[in-house]
Amino acid sequence: MKVGFIGLGKLGRDAAEVLAEKHDVTGYDPHVDVPGLSGTQEQACKGKDVVLIAVQTPHDPLYDGKDPTSHLPPKDFDYSYIIEATKQVDALVDKGTLISVISTMLPGTVRKQIQPLVQNGQFIYNPYLIAQGTVKWDMKNPEMIMIGTEDGKESLAVDMLHDLYDPILEKEVRYELGTWEEIEALKVFYNTFISTKLALVNMIQDTAMNVGHMNVDVVTNALKNSTQRIMGPSYMKAGFGDGGGCHPRDNIALRVLNERYQYGYDLFDSIMKAREEQAANMARYCLSFQMPVVILGKAFKPGIDQTAGSPSMLVGWYVEKLGSQKVHYDKAPDGGAYTYLIHDKGLIPEEWNPGSCIIDPYRELGPVKNCVVKHYGNTRR
Repeated sequence: MKVGFIGLGKLGRDAAEVLAEKHDVTGYDPHVDVPGLSGTQEQACKGKDVVLIAVQTPHDPLYDGKDPTSHLPPKDFDYSYIIEATKQVDALVDKGTLISVISTMLPGTVRKQIQPLVQNGQFIYNPYLIAQGTVKWDMKNPEMIMIGTEDGKESLAVDMLHDLYDPILEKEVRYELGTWEEIEALKVFYNTFISTKLALVNMIQDTAMNVGHMNVDVVTNALKNSTQRIMGPSYMKAGFGDGGGCHPRDNIALRVLNERYQYGYDLFDSIMKAREEQAANMARYCLSFQMPVVILGKAFKPGIDQTAGSPSMLVGWYVEKLGSQKVHYDKAPDGGAYTYLIHDKGLIPEEWNPGSCIIDPYRELGPVKNCVVKHYGNTRR
């Protein structure tokens, strides 16, 4: 394939050189000249099958992490470089050329700020999972290849990226296809999962230093080999919050460590705050349909009768507080129209009350006659 690569900096150069092992690549960077790879900007855009844009989306230097940042106000990436690069590339490419942006952005940025700039070429969003020092290995052995399109569906442009990457791969790799927003989120939340894991294991380290008689590696090695729940696919389906008589109360109890040893941070307070606010958000959504609310499932998880730590009852608590109404659990009290929230699929009625709204946080329920079904967590149109 004939490939243009815009941006030959600390990550882009190695990525472009890997692609050049299998394709005809012309790179361009106004600040970098790579012998055998660099050309003019026009040469990197004209006559190409695909042009990849690997331009930085930096933070303000104050936010680079070498100094404390938690006290600073939230601040988005700087998109000025990628906006200007996209404009320039679109003006130079041949009509219909595939323009693939790989820069990291917050969800919603592509649709609002980047894709509208592409008038001449075709657009696709294709961020990389690469790291300094291992870029070439990462390009050939990625955990996944992420491709974002307007509607998250297969297309000739998606097929073209398969043709671009398949020849450089050293192993079978999964392709993850989604909307622009889904792929933006996949990239940034992949990185924040790593940050969260490190924050948690380093808290175990702080505990070892303060409590004594602990080697942090004994604990973390046991946890990393726990593949049924912690390191496996379990708990990776969004919906209700954590529940039961153990998990929430353990987080609450662990807050004592901060008070006792003065770590200077309270990670577990943030976890519990998130659980509560997520339940409140779900309650507000239930109330938005302006009907009495029925929650199907009062226990802390489906199939049992214990209610201690019930995340569905937490949602119900917020419905009653925010909506000034009584929540009905497990079944509707009469034949009127209700907003149903499904927690226990075993309590789904054989017939729904006509005119009702059914909220399914499992995103599995199909159409229901004379009712509206909403898949909570899926806002695709």
